[in-house]
Amino acid sequence: MKAVINKNALESIVTNTNPYLEKKDLSAITSHIYICAKDGILNIKATDHEIGLAYKLTNVKILDEGNATANGKKLLDIIRSLKDEEVTLETVNNYLYIKQKNSKYKLPMYKFEDFPKFPTIEGKNKFDIDAIMLGRSLKKIFPSIDTNNPKFELNGALIDIKQNYINIVGTDTKRLSVFKFETPTQSEFSLIIPKKAISEIQKLFYDKIEIYYDENILIAQSANFEFFTKLINGKFPDYDRVIPKEIKKRLKLSRDKMIEGIKTISILSDSMKIIFAPQTITFESIIEDNSEARTVIDFQTGLDEEFFVGVRNRYLIDFLTNIEEDSFELGFNDSNLAFTVSSNELKTIIMPINL
Repeated sequence: MKAVINKNALESIVTNTNPYLEKKDLSAITSHIYICAKDGILNIKATDHEIGLAYKLTNVKILDEGNATANGKKLLDIIRSLKDEEVTLETVNNYLYIKQKNSKYKLPMYKFEDFPKFPTIEGKNKFDIDAIMLGRSLKKIFPSIDTNNPKFELNGALIDIKQNYINIVGTDTKRLSVFKFETPTQSEFSLIIPKKAISEIQKLFYDKIEIYYDENILIAQSANFEFFTKLINGKFPDYDRVIPKEIKKRLKLSRDKMIEGIKTISILSDSMKIIFAPQTITFESIIEDNSEARTVIDFQTGLDEEFFVGVRNRYLIDFLTNIEEDSFELGFNDSNLAFTVSSNELKTIIMPINL
């Protein structure tokens, strides 16, 4: 194989594929990026078996067709060190050479035949959804998704397709976020997408994309790339039961003022008590030692009497930094019961800290 490619284009693709590589076992073929030059197209792939990404490059000079593999991290480090000019990739005797004028690097290759095959869309259902909207909604609920939970289904987002709307749901058992958007749907079904895959989806889903799925795999294809992720098999908790059916009090609050109060407390404490009074909101730290943080903001809450809630600062900050509106709604029933924060399509239910 021998191909000449723009350095910036190559760096961009190798950077994007690096999160898909096997990081722990460098002897595995999946620690390598796969490169194939054929029919005027340069294909570059990476996968750790769980997720995968492949790019097609047409703006490249292919002098000799062939295949190669290279350690993804080392290849990226090499490319970043080069100047913004064309780069030559060439295979000789089981080595990949990376050349640019007077610079030359050599990396050992593994057998390209051992590189895992990507799944195909054959026999899979098409998922008719606005990919940009899907990426946006996954970003909104992303902070609420758990990490390394023994219940594997909690380490992903539920895509719950209903009649003419879709709920995107994430929970870490202390909070639950739901993003609902209205859209025509053809059938009712659900998928659980792993958290790692969602991190990558947010970087990719900004163009015209076709999505396919079955019970095990989700595939997204555009003119330039192909992405796949294995899905989490399991039963997601009945999130509808967590959402309070009745709300006694609803407050319309300022996003910026709340962020200001929370950040004041966060200097010393990761948890706080918020006291809502008729004309003020007070933020107080919850700390076991003798240090203390406290701030009061003037705000007409519309309440007749005080109400307080204990909460982890991060839960509110995650919500407030993921909304576009200047104000949001807080709904509560009792200080010891779950309360809600919502703005447009996004709603988060938070379990309070008992005080």
